[in-house]
Amino acid sequence: MIIKARKVGKSTVLTVPSDMVTAAEYEVCEGQDGQIIYTPTTPNPFLDPVFVATHDFSQKEAFAGRMIGNETPGCGSNSGC
Repeated sequence: MIIKARKVGKSTVLTVPSDMVTAAEYEVCEGQDGQIIYTPTTPNPFLDPVFVATHDFSQKEAFAGRMIGNETPGCGSNSGC
């Protein structure tokens, strides 16, 4: 589908066809070769107090195998090492 850019005041406007679903707000950036990329904004869950209060953000080790470097077993922020 091809659309034409038009000037409105000092801005350039790109019309979104009526059969496309749109969001209320977008981030816009310029991609390679002059592409204009519109990405719907989404709220950051880590700034939401309800999300933060209901999730455990403590980190657990994913692997419990042989140590390779200078790791110290069991030394986390709450272990007192």
